[in-house]
Amino acid sequence: MTPPRPTLIADAAIALIAERGLRGLTHRAVDQEAGLPAGSTSNLARTRAALLDLALTRIVEQETRDHPVLTGEPPAGTGTAAPPADASPRDLLARAGAALLHQALTTGRTLTLARLELALEATRRPELRAGYDRLGARFTAVAATLLAQCGSTDPAADARRLIRWYDGVLFNSTAGSGHGHTPTPEELHGETTRYLAALLDRD
Repeated sequence: MTPPRPTLIADAAIALIAERGLRGLTHRAVDQEAGLPAGSTSNLARTRAALLDLALTRIVEQETRDHPVLTGEPPAGTGTAAPPADASPRDLLARAGAALLHQALTTGRTLTLARLELALEATRRPELRAGYDRLGARFTAVAATLLAQCGSTDPAADARRLIRWYDGVLFNSTAGSGHGHTPTPEELHGETTRYLAALLDRD
């Protein structure tokens, strides 16, 4: 079944951003990438700002689709191994967080690269900054809820710290000095567990 045209256009825009950077993103290039008649992208997103917002919204949709934890549901045993029946909320969150990171660095790499490009562009485009921050606040709120379940005494602040760490891992492993090594699920689970301990066990 062919996806709806807005989805085709958004996915094509994401692919172009990840492959060519924002300089390679034009309405005509999106039409060609999506295999659509000329003018299709302009009819849906008339301005470049609208096209960028469309791509960002689709990135968030795809990143959250397979991970209920990002919609505010309790963390489940995400990953290769099922969690033990008596797993604590902290362990469940560590497993879910590690799985999110590994997916973002592997099968979701295109989405991650496009999101990083859009984050940099948002520093120069107030309208994109507003959309990026609005969507980011959603993730922060979910993280705060989950951290409260894990015993955090300051969930809002800990959520900001956790997301800063998460974004740092993504940047380091895709565009930074660690780009040559993709952490394994086991490595990410260990690192996530240690970081949560640093957040939650401090005096």
